[in-house]
Amino acid sequence: MAHEDLDEGSKSRTPRKPIRAGIMRPLTVLLGIVMGSAVSLAVGLLLTWITTLFLPRDAVRFAPEQLPLLRAVVVFTLFSAAASAAFYGDLRRRAWRLQAYAATLVMFGVAVWLYWPSR
Repeated sequence: MAHEDLDEGSKSRTPRKPIRAGIMRPLTVLLGIVMGSAVSLAVGLLLTWITTLFLPRDAVRFAPEQLPLLRAVVVFTLFSAAASAAFYGDLRRRAWRLQAYAATLVMFGVAVWLYWPSR
């Protein structure tokens, strides 16, 4: 038995239990990045919308932007919910995770379709 296999703090000659490293799942990492981005966009848009509500002097100036901003809040909140469900489902290997993947892709498609610049 090699010296490095023994527990350093232990006086006995019992071998250390091997540390089981987690397996990195690239899809989980990608879902985490997508989820974090979608949540930060949703929160930022929501806080922007709330901020415009507290500016009554500029209500006329912001009035044309209220509806598009509210639509963006809804789209990215739904995208965040789908991505969060997909992330959780992938972490826990839930049976419904494939539906959550599909919902995430659909919401990504909706966001791209609505906000991709047109020529």
